[in-house]
Amino acid sequence: MIENLFNLKGKVALVTGGAKGIGAMITQGLVESGVKVYISSRSAEACSDFALRMSEFGECIALPMDLSKVENTDRLAEQISEREKQLDILVNNSGATWGAPLGQYPEKAWDKVMDLNVKSVFFLTQSLLPLIRAAASEAQPSRIINISSVAAVDAGSINAYAYGPSKAAVAQLTRNLASDLVKEHILVNAIAPGLFPSKMTAHYDEDMMNKSVPIGRVGRPEDIAGLVIYLCSHAGSFMTGNYIPLDGGFLVK
Repeated sequence: MIENLFNLKGKVALVTGGAKGIGAMITQGLVESGVKVYISSRSAEACSDFALRMSEFGECIALPMDLSKVENTDRLAEQISEREKQLDILVNNSGATWGAPLGQYPEKAWDKVMDLNVKSVFFLTQSLLPLIRAAASEAQPSRIINISSVAAVDAGSINAYAYGPSKAAVAQLTRNLASDLVKEHILVNAIAPGLFPSKMTAHYDEDMMNKSVPIGRVGRPEDIAGLVIYLCSHAGSFMTGNYIPLDGGFLVK
């Protein structure tokens, strides 16, 4: 039993925003675990380049798509359904942030962040449900993992006024979906990363970031990949509806 506890070989997954930052870390962890991984991101070049790199470790296919436009969630689902009869794992990772002073925060920033971080998560999940249901069984439930953030509950805004509320919405959406889908053998959880190296944190001083995390360092690829593998494997089959901080103690410092 133990040797198969984290076995994901033969599974099929989609990771949105899967070519950069945390998404790339998740993609590599799944590919190296024997999962056939589709990745999608707005940049066709970045998506294709990373898929080619990951092909050294396993099977990774690029399907570039701008998911900030809701019609593209249907297009991406159609592209997956043309290639697969079922989808075992969906990781909703694509996201955006925007910083501006409180009195100058623009409506277009609010809409951009909410559309990609919340709206696209819901409508892509909705579009892919037939494939996710096709993979689901009592013995091997399908998995949906939504990437939230510690910003969902942390009070500091760092002038990114739409980001925290959008990630709080992701956490609540995760609970709603988990409740509605549990009887269909579909498990839905949210991971809330703290500080990880990514485009969103590139402007921070590395030493400052390390000091702000109680454990003394920022997140590493194996930290996020390990949690995703756990949640998607037999080991995580009793987990659904959870908001799981992965933050080195950031929220309890």
